[in-house]
Amino acid sequence: MIHKHEPEYVRTPSVFRTAAERPASRGAAFLRSLFAATLLATGFLAAAAPAVAQSGDRADGDPALRAMSDSFEALAERVGRSVVFITASGLRLSPGTDGRGQPAVERRRSVGSGVILDSAGHVITNAHVVDGASRIRVELAEPVEGLIQGQSILKPQGQILDAKLIGVDRETDLALLKIERPGMPYLELGDSDELRSGQLVFAFGSPLGLEKSVSMGVVSSVARQLRPEDPVIFVQTDAAVNPGNSGGPLVDTDGRVVGINTLILSHSGGSEGISFAVPSNIVRTVFEQIRDAGRVRRGLIGVKAQTISPTLAGGLGLGRTWGVIISDIHAGSPASEAGLQIGDIVYAVDGKPMENARQFDVNIYARPAGDTIRVEVLRHAELFELEVAVVERPGDIELLAEMVSVERNMVRELGILATDLTPRLAALLPGLRGSGGVLVAALTAAEGPTSELAPGDVIYSVNNRPVRSLGDLRIALAGLRFGDSVVLQVERQGELSYRAFEAEW
Repeated sequence: MIHKHEPEYVRTPSVFRTAAERPASRGAAFLRSLFAATLLATGFLAAAAPAVAQSGDRADGDPALRAMSDSFEALAERVGRSVVFITASGLRLSPGTDGRGQPAVERRRSVGSGVILDSAGHVITNAHVVDGASRIRVELAEPVEGLIQGQSILKPQGQILDAKLIGVDRETDLALLKIERPGMPYLELGDSDELRSGQLVFAFGSPLGLEKSVSMGVVSSVARQLRPEDPVIFVQTDAAVNPGNSGGPLVDTDGRVVGINTLILSHSGGSEGISFAVPSNIVRTVFEQIRDAGRVRRGLIGVKAQTISPTLAGGLGLGRTWGVIISDIHAGSPASEAGLQIGDIVYAVDGKPMENARQFDVNIYARPAGDTIRVEVLRHAELFELEVAVVERPGDIELLAEMVSVERNMVRELGILATDLTPRLAALLPGLRGSGGVLVAALTAAEGPTSELAPGDVIYSVNNRPVRSLGDLRIALAGLRFGDSVVLQVERQGELSYRAFEAEW
């Protein structure tokens, strides 16, 4: 729901280091042309303007402006060949009912964008574009083979291919698709650590279904954290992004992908110049892991880091009012085994100076399980370096939704996808209080009983009737009628509770 006076983050279906000066490139030449064009437009080259006026020859226009336009055109042509239009269809629980008063299943269709990242045909997009889809189709920029192209400015429809979903990472809202079309043109991922506020960027995609669109803007912020304590950061830009741009690339002036457009902040639901893209360095990690292993193995080292404030520094006598301090070490964690201690001040991770806890968390977050990081710390005025292993984060609830389907696992009465609690799934939820039961893997409705449940919940009973399997749950719910009281015994994060509501079926 869009609130009239409060902005909302809208999905659009809809790290920190000092970079060395980059060498001159096509992008640098383009920016010089743009700067010259700006000077012309604002009168800073007034001395040259009278000469042009006196000659009476304006037919050729200004060379700098023409060079800028040519650069835009060449960039759009080159990047556009690797941008695709995505349609995804599947089933979902309808907010209405069927002719018998039962919850109905309706067909869902969503559209979005994607970008080809290698010649093998791997396409990155947003997870919310393809979430719940049973069929995904990709429209290429190139037309159908054998089609004779004329001079019309209305280009023919591109070739449409089925795509296979390789894997999803809902934590970053990214998904990887594969099309069976080798030799495709693709774009390279840039280094999002090198982005700077004010840098020129371009957003490609299909806003509101308008395919092959491009908009221009600047980087507003290189690292925007939308929720406190969330390690996922975004590149903020003022390039126009709208529903349908989801999954499309944000590129720099060299045509390198520096982000994947994901959401906007909006009062109206449309573009208001505040859009967010997943940084390319996070995209690279997700892309490579899903391509190679089918999923993301996200890592941790077992510490709690905090930003050093002047007050904290004064109370602890740290001698510096900025940076990162370790406030907790988990017992038996890689950090503990490597020798890190509470109170250590983190100077750098893999040579990158650490300025705050968010930066530290982001650098750990981007590292896959199995890696080793070098942590430079200050302890009692002594500076030294430790090597710390990165291990896989346990209990990744996001994996549950990938293990179920609408056809097999839907529980219509509750608006959930659920499955038997097998030993394999129980391993994702260490410390469960009971054995057996039904695990909530995903939600299919936004209202009603679903609001009482969450992915990772385990249902043990319905009105004191034990539930040890999905079949037991369905039988127990089928025996209830509209208006009956329903009480579920649920375990969530190690705590048992009753979830009570009235039957609406």
